[in-house]
Amino acid sequence: MTAAVIVDVVRTPSGRGKPGGALSRVHPVDLAAGTLSALLERNGLDSRQVDDVLMGCVSQTGDQAANIARQAVLAAGFDETVPAATIDRQCGSSQQAVHFAAQGIIAGAYDVVIAAGVESMSRVPLGSSGTGGASADGIQRRYPDGLVNQGVSAELIAQRWGLTRAELDAYAARSHRRAAEAASAGRFASDLLPVRTPDGLVETDETIRPATTVDQLAGLSPAFRADDLVERFPDLRWQITAGNSSPLTDAASAALIMSEDRAHALGLTPRARFHAFAVVGDDPVMMLTAPIPATRRILERTGLSIEDLDAYEVNEAFASVPLAWLRELEADPAKLNPWGGAIALGHAVGASGTRLLGTLVAYLEHTGGRYGLQTMCEGGGMANATIIERL
Repeated sequence: MTAAVIVDVVRTPSGRGKPGGALSRVHPVDLAAGTLSALLERNGLDSRQVDDVLMGCVSQTGDQAANIARQAVLAAGFDETVPAATIDRQCGSSQQAVHFAAQGIIAGAYDVVIAAGVESMSRVPLGSSGTGGASADGIQRRYPDGLVNQGVSAELIAQRWGLTRAELDAYAARSHRRAAEAASAGRFASDLLPVRTPDGLVETDETIRPATTVDQLAGLSPAFRADDLVERFPDLRWQITAGNSSPLTDAASAALIMSEDRAHALGLTPRARFHAFAVVGDDPVMMLTAPIPATRRILERTGLSIEDLDAYEVNEAFASVPLAWLRELEADPAKLNPWGGAIALGHAVGASGTRLLGTLVAYLEHTGGRYGLQTMCEGGGMANATIIERL
């Protein structure tokens, strides 16, 4: 079987996803194009060697409409013969792009693919593309009480797993501390691309707050409490705040994926090999619990145990998500998001999958670890899981 390998991963800094954020004046097409052209330059490739570009993006409207992947390919100066497609699996969109890319290589359909992601949440706010089928007769019949937003799902998870506000805030503060320490030590430098903006050069993540303390977080009010929701969920303690949630973010990221034979033929050194993939659906009201069954499924498929893994990147959409995952899998907290997660590094929803992948590869290289797991919750109650093996 043909092996699919990761040759390179790059990302932009994370900018605050609101007007005035560091990257808010950069068009998302240009933001994504910068990561694509960087992969070619860093690896001495001609764009005509790329079989396809698969790009995750959640809010495919406004500046991100009309197949943003193809627009980014053209803006990056790629040859017009290079195709591209935009993928929406909600927060896991670019992780799914990675899966499609690697699986296409394993199947023999591709030799060289770029899997990428982009989201400008300042220019195209989350929810801009509408609510989809929430009002459809079939959905309303099946879920007569209605579906809920992800913040309420995060509250339901905290309630089910008995997580306290103190635990949630402590986890959030830890994310900022770990990310700040990693950034200070230069751990992100090899994959981080400076972005030229009308206001100057952006070289670091705007979302990391090194001075964050539990006491500061404790003073924040619940972000998703509303009268109608209190009536529907009278037992909820309403503990999810802006501080223990991931911030709205602008960013792009991209991974260069090849068959192992093609990488060697091009004189390139693979950094990691794809070992296994999984994707699952779960309860769409709880919505954010699917990383738990996704992890169990991928471990069953590989015969690996949680102890065999050297690191786990579990997306921090909200602090309750990785904490519930940690309890259910009985995993090692030291291996969970060791360089911080989305609470500190941001969650530019379409770009987060390839961002997490780059962080995981770099961490395994730094520590000499062998296997790493990446998994993330996704809107509608889904999750992808990926296991990579460092080479």
